[in-house]
Amino acid sequence: MISGLEVAREVFRQVDASLAFEALAPVGRWREGGEVAAVEGAAGSILTGERTALNFLGRLSGVATLTARYARAVQGSGARILDTRKTTPGLRALEKQAVVDGGGVSHRGGLYDAILVKENHARLAGGIVPAARAALAAGGDAAFVELEVESLDELDEALAEGVQRILLDNMSADEMREAVARTRGRATLEASGGITLDSVRAVALTGVDLISVGALTHSASALDLSLLLDHHDDRRYIS
Repeated sequence: MISGLEVAREVFRQVDASLAFEALAPVGRWREGGEVAAVEGAAGSILTGERTALNFLGRLSGVATLTARYARAVQGSGARILDTRKTTPGLRALEKQAVVDGGGVSHRGGLYDAILVKENHARLAGGIVPAARAALAAGGDAAFVELEVESLDELDEALAEGVQRILLDNMSADEMREAVARTRGRATLEASGGITLDSVRAVALTGVDLISVGALTHSASALDLSLLLDHHDDRRYIS
């Protein structure tokens, strides 16, 4: 799964605006091998931008590929795969776009566009109920207000306060199924906590709406890409 072609194009443009960059692979479509881009122009300029462009392409394509594997694993369940804010410093916007390219959904950009009340917030507020009330009152223009719960009792409290989006933190499959049954569609349920490719299908089949996976960005392996000279037309190909 390729992601980051426009970033690579911009790298070469900033090195030498006369370089011609052509994307040869579609973004967001699964493929096996082959050339992904071609760069034409002065060899010195191409080699100057080579490593930076490949680093971006490899990293972002790795994120997109891992996301695609998770999305494939839950296909048909109705659940969607989300990223988290566990991103590489300085690369959040790019890595979140790579998640989208891989078929996932970007959770939120930061603390400015949505409110997620986690366990430490609840402790400081004096519990789930006061934390929920404070967050809902302060929601304002936030895209959503979400409350993290660690038990079914906390879920009941959150539902009673009218929270519309609830994160089920580190719950078992049985607990998640019960959470779905108790919620009865009154809130969007997100599962989170140590979910792997081996377990994500089972989580999806509990009936939760969303599954957030920090590994999409903090543990994705870079795609192995290289830039090679093609002696037939003197262009440099990335594959």
